[in-house]
Amino acid sequence: MARAAWLIAQHADRQLDVQRRALQLMQQAVFAGVARPRDLAFLRDRVLVNQGHKQIYGTQIAGVQDGAPVPWPCEEPGCMDELRAEVGIEPFDAYVAKFSVS
Repeated sequence: MARAAWLIAQHADRQLDVQRRALQLMQQAVFAGVARPRDLAFLRDRVLVNQGHKQIYGTQIAGVQDGAPVPWPCEEPGCMDELRAEVGIEPFDAYVAKFSVS
């Protein structure tokens, strides 16, 4: 159930109020052990980017340059892979390799 709600909120980009509320609920669900920290990280980044802020985990891709995905700016790019590991997300290079265009 939490996963389905996350998926809807994650893609409600034109409804930032819905995303913000979902973020609060996801934080509670992760704390209660019924939602994944990974999903919370993706939603947190999405909300930050939609609010015009830098993301934390590097999950949101701004576009493709020279065949390689380019993330939206991150708060601490040097710590990104460590933060990703803490919530169960693969390293950034492995993540974007899925999207690379050769």
